[in-house]
Amino acid sequence: MKKLIIQIPCYNEEQTLGVTLDALPHTVAGVESVEYLVIDDGSTDDTARVAKEHGAHHVVRFKRNRGLARAFMEGLDFCIKVGADIIVNTDADNQYNAEDIPALIAPILRGEAEIVIGERPISDIGHFSLTKKLLQKVGSWVVRMASHTDIPDAPSGFRAITREAAMRLNVFNDYTYTLETIIQAGRKHMAITSVPVRVNENLRPSRLVKSIPMYLRRSIFTVVRIFMTYRPFRFFAFPGIISMIIGMLPLVRFVYYYFTGHGAGHIQSLLFGILLIGIGASLVVVGLLADLIGVNRMLLEDIRWRLREIEYRQHHK
Repeated sequence: MKKLIIQIPCYNEEQTLGVTLDALPHTVAGVESVEYLVIDDGSTDDTARVAKEHGAHHVVRFKRNRGLARAFMEGLDFCIKVGADIIVNTDADNQYNAEDIPALIAPILRGEAEIVIGERPISDIGHFSLTKKLLQKVGSWVVRMASHTDIPDAPSGFRAITREAAMRLNVFNDYTYTLETIIQAGRKHMAITSVPVRVNENLRPSRLVKSIPMYLRRSIFTVVRIFMTYRPFRFFAFPGIISMIIGMLPLVRFVYYYFTGHGAGHIQSLLFGILLIGIGASLVVVGLLADLIGVNRMLLEDIRWRLREIEYRQHHK
């Protein structure tokens, strides 16, 4: 028996949640049952009531707002506990066309993928500004570089995940889960793919993009943090090596003048070269240490995954 749970993280979504829930399918070919989960991320309106009135089978409520990434992960944990075989994540603003859910889970049912990302027609979405479209493409390119995957729409929140893959995912970023989970999937050699999906008419402004400058600032911070977390040696060591190479130039200059009898007037070249080489060496050491910490993190993630499996098997004996 395959159980599909469609989860919807929410924060003050009473105006749009009903529309989203009403559009969800009650049956999907290839699965035995379909259930809806709403994660109420500390809403101060009637989101929870609307969820129950419009057929949500499960409602998880936070007492305070924890952020989209935490709501997403809490949803995955809950879905695992209640026996979901496949989890579909969608947005509460009805951005994604629910009729594409069968297409979204099809690669999983065929055994071709563990994670499937819904690829939106970014270039054709009218309410996306040119800047946002560009940032979406840049973000997807960065994720492809960091994860060695070929996902064209990494920021898409419309995705399907198997139970086994959900057990192995962890999110450290409080702002968003979309980029980090794809990078983890790539680094853990999960089978991940994408399928084209449609989007609906915009019902409200984006909560993540309150302003372009803020979105740009957070996106840059997210990208930098991703590289620091998942490519620590490259992030620190490459600039360190470049710094040491540049530091050699004034050092060679000083040595040249020193042996030609004019070194006394070029002591600043010696100091500047030593400074750059010292900075570079420090960055290389930091990169090595960060890489070792990354190895420990991977071991801890593996332990957490095994604990999740044990808990699931005990709960579903």
